[in-house]
Amino acid sequence: MAPQRNNADNSKVNRLLNGIERIGNKLPDPFMLFVVLAIIVIFLSGIISLFDITFTLPGEEEALAIKSLISAEGLQFMLTSMIDNFIGFGPLGIVLTMMIGIGLANKVGLIETVIKNTILKAPRKFVTYAVVFTGIIANLAADAAFIIVPPLAAMVFYNIGRHPLAGLAAGFAGVGSGFTANVIIANTDAVISGISADVMSSLNTTVTVTPVDNYFFMLTSVFLLTAAGGLITEKIVEPQLGTYEGNANKAFEPTKPIEKRALRNTAFAAAGYIALLLFALFFPDSPLRNEEGGMVPSPFLASIVPIIMLFFITVAITYGTTVKKIESSRSVAQLMGEGIKDMSGFIVLIFAAAQFIAYFEWTNIGSWIAVSGATFLESAGMTGIGIVVVFIIFSALLNLLIFSGAAQWTLQAPIFLPMFYFLDYHPAFIQAAYRLAESSTSVITPMNPYFVIILGFMKEYDKKAGIGTLMSLMLPYSITFLIIWTLLLLVFVFLGIPIGPGIGVNL
Repeated sequence: MAPQRNNADNSKVNRLLNGIERIGNKLPDPFMLFVVLAIIVIFLSGIISLFDITFTLPGEEEALAIKSLISAEGLQFMLTSMIDNFIGFGPLGIVLTMMIGIGLANKVGLIETVIKNTILKAPRKFVTYAVVFTGIIANLAADAAFIIVPPLAAMVFYNIGRHPLAGLAAGFAGVGSGFTANVIIANTDAVISGISADVMSSLNTTVTVTPVDNYFFMLTSVFLLTAAGGLITEKIVEPQLGTYEGNANKAFEPTKPIEKRALRNTAFAAAGYIALLLFALFFPDSPLRNEEGGMVPSPFLASIVPIIMLFFITVAITYGTTVKKIESSRSVAQLMGEGIKDMSGFIVLIFAAAQFIAYFEWTNIGSWIAVSGATFLESAGMTGIGIVVVFIIFSALLNLLIFSGAAQWTLQAPIFLPMFYFLDYHPAFIQAAYRLAESSTSVITPMNPYFVIILGFMKEYDKKAGIGTLMSLMLPYSITFLIIWTLLLLVFVFLGIPIGPGIGVNL
C-alpha cells in the first residue's frame, strides 16, 4: 500500500523532483564536468590576468597575481605537470590502499554476511534500529551497500509481518543519508580527507587533514542517526504506510553453517590483530607513539590507512579461506584486483579532478576568491558559526544536482577550505560540516544513480509505487538528519568537544 498523499501535494512534489531532474540531467558526467571546469579556469585565468589583479595572503608580505594558463608558462605547466597532478593527488593513493583491504573483504563476501547477520540477529523490537545502524556502517562496502541493505531490510520486515517498504526506507536512509558516518575509519574518510589535504598543501601552512580528523564526530553521529532513523521509521513512515496487504512471497537465505564458522574465525582473527596492535602501541617506547609518548600527533595516526588495510586483509583472508573463496595466494591477488577494478570510475574521475584543482591552484584564482570572500565576510561581520550553517545548507542543496560526494567536495574544497581557513576555522571542521550536508540529502535527489534502483525494489512490493512515493518516504529522513546532524555539530562547537584527535573548531 503506497503512502496516501493528496493530489496537490503529489503535484508539488513531482514538479520539484522533475525540475531537479531536468537541471541535473543537463549537467555533464562528473568526469566531463571537471574537464569543462578546467577549460573554464584556463580561459578565466587569461581574462582576469589582463586586469593585473594582485592580493596578499594573510600573514604573508609578498603580493600574488593571477597567472594566465593562456601563456607559454601556462602551457608548459599544463603539459609538464599532468602526470604529477594525477599520481600526486592525495586521495588516489589513500583510496587505492584502503580498497586493497576493503575490496578483498567485499569480494569474499565478508561484508555482506556481517550486514545480513547484524539485521537478522537483532531482537525483534530493535530490528528497525539494527537496519538503520547496519545501513550506516555498510558504507564499508561503498556503493554496493545501496543494493545490499535496502532490499534485505525490506525482506526482513516482510517476514516478521511489518510493512516491507518501511524496512526498505530505513535501510536506504542508513546507507544514503548516513553514508559518511561510521564506527571505524572507512574509505569515505580517506577520499574526502585526501581532497582536503591536497587543497591545504597549496597554502603556505602546515595545517592539513587526515582520515582520522572527523572520527569523534562521525562515531557519535552513527548512534544519533541510528536513533533518529529508527524513530522516524516507527513513528512517521510506517504509520503513514499502514498495513501491508500484498503478497510478495519474499524470503531471505539464512546464514549457512560454513558462513557462521567463518564469522567465528574472523572474529578471532580480528581480536588477535587488535590485541597485537594494542601491544605494539602501548609497550614502553613504542615506535607508534610520538617522542613524548603521546598519540596526537603520532606515527600511529599517520599510519592509520595501512593499519586499516592490513586489518581488512587479515579478516578477509580468514573469512575467505574458511568459506573456500580463497584457495591459494593467487586467489588473494585476483580478488584484490577485482576490488580495485570496481574503483576504475573513481580513478578516471580523479584524473580530471586533479587537473582542475592543479589549474585552480597554479593560477591563484582559488586563493584570490578565498581571500576576497574571507575579507568580505569579515567586513560584513559574518565570521561566526552562523556562516558555517549557511555553508551546510548550500552544500545540501548543491548535492541535489551533483550526487558524487567526492566530485562535489573536489568542486567546493578549493574555494571554501582556504576561505574558512583565513577566517581561522580548521579545515577538518569545515570538512565535517560538508560531509553531514552532502549525506543528508542524498536519498531525495533523482541524481542519485541508486534512486531508480531503490524504486525498482519498491515495485516488487507495490506495483503502483513511483518517484513521488519514494520521495514522500525519504523526505522525513533527509530533513531530520540534516537538522539534528547540524545541531550535533553545534553541540561539539559550543561544548568545545574535539571532532577528531586534537582537532577543534578553530586553528
